[in-house]
Amino acid sequence: MARKSNTVRIREALENAIVNGRFVPGTRLDPAMLAQEFECSRTPIREALQQLEASGLVRIHSKQGTFVSEWNVEELAERFEAMAEMEATCARLAARRITDTELAELEARHEACRQLAADERFDDYYAENSAFHACIYRATHNTFIAQEAMRLHAMLQPYRRIQLQVRNRVKRSFNEHEDVVAAIRDGDDAAAEQAMRGHVLIQGDRFHDLLAALRSDGAGR
Repeated sequence: MARKSNTVRIREALENAIVNGRFVPGTRLDPAMLAQEFECSRTPIREALQQLEASGLVRIHSKQGTFVSEWNVEELAERFEAMAEMEATCARLAARRITDTELAELEARHEACRQLAADERFDDYYAENSAFHACIYRATHNTFIAQEAMRLHAMLQPYRRIQLQVRNRVKRSFNEHEDVVAAIRDGDDAAAEQAMRGHVLIQGDRFHDLLAALRSDGAGR
C-alpha cells in the first residue's frame, strides 16, 4: 500500500481534531505551531489547510489567519436545512435500494447506538452515530450523492457533536433513528424520507437549544 503524503496525513489528522472537538468552531489554527506538532515544513500544512477550506471545515482569511469554520445563525440554519434535505434523499433511496447485507450493518450500528445512549457514553455515541448515517449514504447506491452527503456531514460535524450535549438529545436522537430504520426496513421510502428530514433539521426549540450549547461551549474555551 502506498504511503500517504504529508499533506494527506496532516489534513486527515486536522479533520479528526476538528470533528472530535479539539479545535472548536472559531479556533485559529497557527501554521507555525502545526508545523512543529507534525514535525514538517509549512508547505504541507498550508496545502492541508487549503484542502480543509475546500471542504468547508476551515476558513482562510488573508492577513488574519485560518480559523475553524464558524457560522452565524442564518448560515448555520441554511446548512442544517441543506443537510436535512440531502439526508432525507439518502434515506428515501436507501429504503428502495438497500441490500440485506447493508440492512444488517445498519441494524447493527443502530443496536450499538442503543447501548451507548443507555450508558450515556456520548462521545462513543457520536462516533457510532456518524457510522450509522454513513451506512445510509452507501445504501443509496449513488456514489455522487453519498460523497456529497459525507462532505456536508463533515462540514457540520462539530455542530452536530455540540448538539448532542443538549440535555436528553442523545436519547431523542436514538428514538428518531428507530423511525428511520423501521421505514428503511419496510421499504417505505416516503416515511424514511420524512423521518430523516425531521431527525436532521434544526428548527424551533431545537435550534435555540443548539445556540445555547454553542454559547456555553464558547464560554468554556
